[in-house]
Amino acid sequence: MDELRFRAAGVLGQGLVGALFTTIRARRDGEDNYLRFRREGTPVVFVLWHGHLLPLVHYHRREGVAALVSEHTDGEYLTRVLVRHGFEAVRGSSTRGGTKGLKGLIRAARAGRDLAVTPDGPQGPARKFKIGALVAAQVTGSPIVPVAAGASRAWHFDSWDRFMVPRPLARVTLEYGEPHWIEREAGAAELERRAGELEDVLNTLSERARQRAAERGRARGEGA
Repeated sequence: MDELRFRAAGVLGQGLVGALFTTIRARRDGEDNYLRFRREGTPVVFVLWHGHLLPLVHYHRREGVAALVSEHTDGEYLTRVLVRHGFEAVRGSSTRGGTKGLKGLIRAARAGRDLAVTPDGPQGPARKFKIGALVAAQVTGSPIVPVAAGASRAWHFDSWDRFMVPRPLARVTLEYGEPHWIEREAGAAELERRAGELEDVLNTLSERARQRAAERGRARGEGA
């Protein structure tokens, strides 16, 4: 019975997301911050807040990105949606199955796949950057590319991450920040410092994405 529910969630999720985003127009700012590494064949580690997952899953579908997903039951629903969008799901997290998840990310990067990690997942606190993504970047030597999404109009779930679902006909902006590298010799204190730095970067990108999407919405006459 669980397997039927998981499978149905994947099919339904793919269909609903695809239908929604056919009505939405997106703009990507700073794309070359990751595309230049793809041209070189160098995997990157995308970091994004958990609440911004939906538009980024859609706009990076079928690119073979390996995403870290919690081993909790709720993570199985997300896994089915991700796989149907062409992602590889690596199970684990910073709070449960963390070592397993890190090993899976390292294997994926060494196979040439980009990685995606929500450093405030799987259960928060929201917009607090945990160091798991930094360790993956440190071990693999991959650059970290922060990315944020904003929508001119959106619904937000009453959840810890205020999960964002753009409304039909909204304008979406994706903001890609400059790459960051983590030194191989960085210790725990340095990783915590860099986590705080990237937390600020992601929050700045999130606000910029929100403002730019709102400006595009106003330009086409959207109401509040």
